Amino acid sequence: MTTREKDESREHRITMEVVVDAYDAEEQAMGWYYYLDDKLTFPFKARCMQERVTSPLRVGEEVIVASLAPEGDCLCEMFVLTTWQGRSLALPLTQLKAVDADEGTLEAIGDWQYWVERGYGFG
Repeated sequence: MTTREKDESREHRITMEVVVDAYDAEEQAMGWYYYLDDKLTFPFKARCMQERVTSPLRVGEEVIVASLAPEGDCLCEMFVLTTWQGRSLALPLTQLKAVDADEGTLEAIGDWQYWVERGYGFG
């Protein structure tokens, strides 16, 4: 079940720019990876907006996002790299809200989170 209303402009952008030539799950994941890689301007500050059992962050904690995680780590979900307690840590992009980023970065993160909240997946 979806948790977000349909947004026709996002649907069109995602269909035409992200998954336009994707025929399977891996191609969709790579479409998202390269779309985000092209649109996100690093570094940017982000705040944790939901806790996840796979992440040490708590709601409200802030991190500096340095880059996307390597391609191979983004085949099921999009992860970004941050520095946390002195080491590199990959965090799910769905867990974060950009708080200091440019318009392109905000739009691309919004597109990814929309995709997930609508219940779409790879495959």
